[in-house]
Amino acid sequence: MEPIRSVPGVPSSEGTPAGPDLAELLKLAGRGDQQAFARLYDATSARVFGLAVRVVRDPAQAEEVVQEAFLEIWRTAARYDPDKGSPFAWLLTIVHRRAVDRVRSAEASTRRDTTYHHQSQPVPHDATAEAAQASLEARRVRTALVSLTPVQREALELAYFGGYTHTEVAGLLDLPVGTAKTRIRDGLIRLRDTMGVGA
Repeated sequence: MEPIRSVPGVPSSEGTPAGPDLAELLKLAGRGDQQAFARLYDATSARVFGLAVRVVRDPAQAEEVVQEAFLEIWRTAARYDPDKGSPFAWLLTIVHRRAVDRVRSAEASTRRDTTYHHQSQPVPHDATAEAAQASLEARRVRTALVSLTPVQREALELAYFGGYTHTEVAGLLDLPVGTAKTRIRDGLIRLRDTMGVGA
């Protein structure tokens, strides 16, 4: 596959790129037709790269995202269902998911580095009692988590232990944002009641 920047013919319109029948190209690519896949790549890669850059904000990272996305498209082209949306929307969904995964991976790596830096700092002696209290509280919370329903626990763990926003939790669980918020809120209420907070 050629580097992204060497692909000619950047479409100028804001809609689906004009040119070949993308659904037909996907169908042929799904049967292993490499020429059809090459035409699909040529027709869409510039727009796909634009989306990746907007998400990851780094052209080099965006090129890697697009290469990974097209590899997935090649492997899964046969699964494209025209009844569920346009071929270009299907392509963009794959690229967007790959780009978001890349951003989350980079953020997780940064969090790990930051955590390691903080954990490797000397701990003052007067912080020992505070750390012990925090450990006891964490144990109480973990015990209380058992009282939640599986869906509440999953949403809460992503939000509070995973550090994800309500919108990100909704995306990870494939839920409407309102449903994710409700699960998190109900879980917090149940946790509070179980731990006797405010009682």
